[in-house]
Amino acid sequence: MEFFRILTLETSETELQEKLVLSQLEAYSTLFFPIGELHSNQVEIGGLWGEFTLVRSEIKGGLRFALKECPNALCWTLTTGYPPKRDALIIHLTINRQQKKPDFLEEIEDFLDDHQACLEEFLKKESVKIS
Repeated sequence: MEFFRILTLETSETELQEKLVLSQLEAYSTLFFPIGELHSNQVEIGGLWGEFTLVRSEIKGGLRFALKECPNALCWTLTTGYPPKRDALIIHLTINRQQKKPDFLEEIEDFLDDHQACLEEFLKKESVKIS
């Protein structure tokens, strides 16, 4: 299954990769928090769905985040500069299931709503600091 959010927020691949680092996770996420030491581009986290290793990867257009041990292979990308809307920030979340219980799907929607709000606030605040 896949889920999308389109944020009308001007950003760039470089800005996403420079600002959305795991050492700042709590500044742009209220549902995940580090519970272990940061190792390169991964950190042990706690949150909405339990404890996982969160892996951060730089990709063309932005970033990919994945919950390494998640049985649903949950991951999401944050990209800009590409369709469906080149001048926006796209959140694209996937799981490896075609069907899930409604309560889990609602949790995914809640995560995306929260993540969208946190990203908008964080990136706008960070842009003001630079200007």
